[in-house]
Amino acid sequence: MKLVEDNIVVNKPGSINIVPEEPDDLWLVHNLIAPGDVIVSHTTRKVHRECAGGKGKISTANRVRVSLEILITAVDYDKVSSTVRVQGKNVNHNQHVAAGSFHTLQLERDKEFELRKKLWKSSDVDALREGCRGASGADLAVVLMQQGLALLFLVGRRSTTLCAKIEASKAQKKSNIRFFENVFRAFVKHVDFEVIRCAVIASTGFAKDEFRRYLLEEAQRLKMKWVRNKSRIVVVETKPNKGLKLNEVLHDDKVVNLIKDTQAVMEIRAFNEFLDALSSDSERACYGPKSVETAHELLAIETLLITDDLFRSPEVATRQKYIGLSNAVKNAGGNTFVFSPSHVLGEELAKLTGIAAVLRFPVPDIDDMIDNI
Repeated sequence: MKLVEDNIVVNKPGSINIVPEEPDDLWLVHNLIAPGDVIVSHTTRKVHRECAGGKGKISTANRVRVSLEILITAVDYDKVSSTVRVQGKNVNHNQHVAAGSFHTLQLERDKEFELRKKLWKSSDVDALREGCRGASGADLAVVLMQQGLALLFLVGRRSTTLCAKIEASKAQKKSNIRFFENVFRAFVKHVDFEVIRCAVIASTGFAKDEFRRYLLEEAQRLKMKWVRNKSRIVVVETKPNKGLKLNEVLHDDKVVNLIKDTQAVMEIRAFNEFLDALSSDSERACYGPKSVETAHELLAIETLLITDDLFRSPEVATRQKYIGLSNAVKNAGGNTFVFSPSHVLGEELAKLTGIAAVLRFPVPDIDDMIDNI
């Protein structure tokens, strides 16, 4: 995320001018914007004009570029295209758009806009600063393969993006060469070793090894510079009859070690620690709002895991509740990890109500304690 102009102070009104540069940046933008904020951005508007012609008036329509100030009423995030759409009323009248008229703006990569808030919360400022330090960007590229099918993902801190889906035709299934060519093109298009830490090729059987060999041979033949990064292209064996499971790859020790100093790995380890505790020492783990709140009252939370949907809920009371819980856990010496629902781990956490905790000490029968409250 590129910060063009910064005029914000915590708990005061202010504005920023920013340019989203990565898909993860748009998810951050989606969470920063709330109803009541103002967005200033350029857009195009169709303008109808009438002029005199040989047989009377002639109507023409042209698109003109205008700058709009929109008082936000709704915000929507499109995971597939990584764009944010904001709806609201135009604040200032101009030549082409009347004040008070409704308009939709689309915020996208490499397009500057201004965001104004009546009050900048500390959590929003922290998230913005972190995003502008380059914390978004993908840490990992993953190619999941099975017979005649390959999926290419970019895994960042806040989101997991499916960049390409390559399917072999019936004719191609008899020979891997044409299929590998198509996967190679997608890999070259989407994977930038200046950004990612490593690329993983995962499959059952020998497909992963055969494609890695093809990938490196083609890169060398075409004299591509990134071939020198071959040590960062690893293969991972996946379990048969499990389908294409990205989550399985993220938990592989080989992958974790390659990106071990990133925030993404800290989140993976925290999530794995929770799953391990839940399965082998269930009195040291809990999930669900009431169970987690009870654990907090006992000062038992070592690690809090929560989804962005809860942490940045559009409902003020819900948002304040979970921000307060997060701050209280940190003040008590614990850790908090906020998972994007667009990230594969965030999807898993959402299935467990969106909030969970690893406990400092065993808390037996925590569900019974809730029932007795």
